[in-house]
Amino acid sequence: MNTETRDPNRLTAWAHGGGCGCKIAPAVLQRLLAQVPPHLAPPELLVGTATSDDAAVYRLRDDLALVATTDFFTPVVDDAFDFGAIAATNALSDVYAMGGQPLLALALVGMPIQQLPEAVIARVLEGGAVACRSAGVVLAGGHSIDTVEPIYGLAAIGTVHPDHIQTNAGAQPGDLLVLGKPLGVGVLSAALKKGLLDADGYAQMRRWTTLLNRAGAVLGPLPGVHAMTDVTGFGLAGHLLEMCRPAGLLATVDSAALPVLEISRALVRQGIGTGASGRNWASYGESVDLSALPEGDRALWQTLVTDPQTSGGLLVACAPPALEAVQAAFTQAQGQPGWVIGQLQAAPAGTTPGLRLR
Repeated sequence: MNTETRDPNRLTAWAHGGGCGCKIAPAVLQRLLAQVPPHLAPPELLVGTATSDDAAVYRLRDDLALVATTDFFTPVVDDAFDFGAIAATNALSDVYAMGGQPLLALALVGMPIQQLPEAVIARVLEGGAVACRSAGVVLAGGHSIDTVEPIYGLAAIGTVHPDHIQTNAGAQPGDLLVLGKPLGVGVLSAALKKGLLDADGYAQMRRWTTLLNRAGAVLGPLPGVHAMTDVTGFGLAGHLLEMCRPAGLLATVDSAALPVLEISRALVRQGIGTGASGRNWASYGESVDLSALPEGDRALWQTLVTDPQTSGGLLVACAPPALEAVQAAFTQAQGQPGWVIGQLQAAPAGTTPGLRLR
């Protein structure tokens, strides 16, 4: 589409994909990273690229480590302020997902300067700044370039005690799985681009994508919390598989327990979904077993568990005795206790780690 014909008030029209749905597919990313030469890995680097974690962690001293991450994407909504707020909330989530507390951020900005009004761009920056202020994070600067598509996000720095770091790799057999936000945001984004999302649907989308995952800083040091990540562009199934594989685990998830935004369920049944959902399934679908579901429900759940979640919820693996404390942390941070969606067990002998939905 010619850029001159695009509506500056419809930011999603300026992007080929939106939010975490514009991430590179997991299988493609894995092939690309396999070609990257080995990097420096001093003993101070406590978390690097080995476990596909949300952020890097570098030990400064025995009781203090830095958490460093960056996240940015193209518009997932049309409203400029909301785009900035959602992108900033999503970026800070990576620090929370490591059990850390974000302290400092730098804005990453790419905008089509000659096509978008400066007032629209300023609203994006304002939305990001307000989200950072809500989190108690100092937005101390950043970097901007002139791009074809609007891009916004953060490079964020936080701190964590080295003994309280949460990674993908620590989950144990018997752990319960707790999810902090409902699924379906990618579906709502796809409906928005097609002009099919009503005001209530948009309000739900905005509510959950701007909700800070600040519970992560409390969950990190809790005894019995063994692993944590946030559910974003690879969908629930993709990020859960990243938790299962390092520990050789099989996740059994109860579809009836999965929180789903009801409007997204209806939209999926109407054929609405994202291209990223299909790419996700192509990347890891062989590790996901849907055979226990009624045949008529399999397509629905395939779409929902692969749906790219922009600023999605924390996914926590915890020992059963820790569940009460985990849900109390969620309740204190976001007003509801999260959802127990399943449990982990050792993958049976001769099988690969995976996910079974029932």
